[in-house]
Amino acid sequence: MLADLAPLIAATTQWLIRAYPASGGALAAALCEAQARQAVTVAAWLRYPTATDAALVGMAGPGGSAALDWMSGAEEDPDDAAWRSWVDEVVASWAAGLLADPDLAARAVAGLTGGTHTSGAPVEFRRLTTPDDHDRRAAALLRHPDLVAPVAALHHDRLLDRLGRDEELAA
Repeated sequence: MLADLAPLIAATTQWLIRAYPASGGALAAALCEAQARQAVTVAAWLRYPTATDAALVGMAGPGGSAALDWMSGAEEDPDDAAWRSWVDEVVASWAAGLLADPDLAARAVAGLTGGTHTSGAPVEFRRLTTPDDHDRRAAALLRHPDLVAPVAALHHDRLLDRLGRDEELAA
């Protein structure tokens, strides 16, 4: 199952870490990327919960980063066109929301329990749900609620619908 969503997860993670880069060197970059990848993985698994969903997005493609690039002011680079075509705007939006809101991230991870993606080997999302001080410093831009708000707000209501609106969460 992971292999089906791997290009989408990799590209969307890449978009997030380029839009909200780490500061502080190679270790910070690795920690930032790990957090982004965990958030994107959770968001992708929520958005595409079954093997059929994953296969369909694999055939049709996720849509690309054009709207996100325009929103963030990213300059188009022809060398990036291939991977940017695999960015999923909804997944990026959901991941940004999860990174900015620890309570929402915990709900999202709990929402994966018993699903197709989590059957088999145990999966842990500690860097997403309980980041330590090193994680927070490394991903200061990526986790800053005000900075990621425009992206997170794009599909926030859809994420809440997917998780079940047991309670309204602050955006």
